[in-house]
Amino acid sequence: MRLYRDLAGWFHLLTAPADYADEAANCREALASACAGDAATLLELGAGGGNNASHLKRWFACTLTDRSPEMLAQSRAINPECEHVRGDMRTLRLGRAFDLVFVHDAVSYLTTLDDLRATAATAFTHLRPGGAALFAPDYTRESFRPSTDHGGHDGPDGRALRYLEWVRDADPDDSRYEVDMVYLLRTPDGAVRSVHDHCEEGLFTEAEWLAALRGAGFAARPWPALPEDAAAGQRLFLCQRPAAEA
Repeated sequence: MRLYRDLAGWFHLLTAPADYADEAANCREALASACAGDAATLLELGAGGGNNASHLKRWFACTLTDRSPEMLAQSRAINPECEHVRGDMRTLRLGRAFDLVFVHDAVSYLTTLDDLRATAATAFTHLRPGGAALFAPDYTRESFRPSTDHGGHDGPDGRALRYLEWVRDADPDDSRYEVDMVYLLRTPDGAVRSVHDHCEEGLFTEAEWLAALRGAGFAARPWPALPEDAAAGQRLFLCQRPAAEA
């Protein structure tokens, strides 16, 4: 998406860090419930602009990874104390283990089961025995509903953004759905332009999710608790790397 490349500088006007406080607290609770022993370090795969990390860093030493250098730059601007590493969640190998791994809605950009399995393996590889991982896709096949949404924010520099989002599933028989975004971007001189953005995202059943996570070696289950302002289709999968491994 252009939002993660040439439009990355507008990201925090589309979705502001302050909007993620409740969700980050819920994710912290889930991870803490599944982690054996102390939880001090967290690896986030697909951290994007660092919105969740801006809250999670209160509790954990965070290492934030993403494919997009432009998005890592946005995250560094609000999370300068966190380590940032460019890498693909399917193939990243840092050669060290963490207490926790978090994969937020960036996991929705995985459109094949092979990609999902590869990302599950990345998370498992980077967890110490007894560590916990949390995956937060926007939808499963069972929870998906076509929808529209809108929003945006004004910035302190005179810029502003408003968006319209259209989520639809053109082919219910495949493992993808489509998201179209229209942004209205206002610059400090008052000029407004519109930009269309488009992407395809992955759509897997709950059984496929659990099979991929368990196939990587995790003990995995759905985590039912969601904050009141959670998106309607969001689902959480809570995992633990077994403390005692053969």
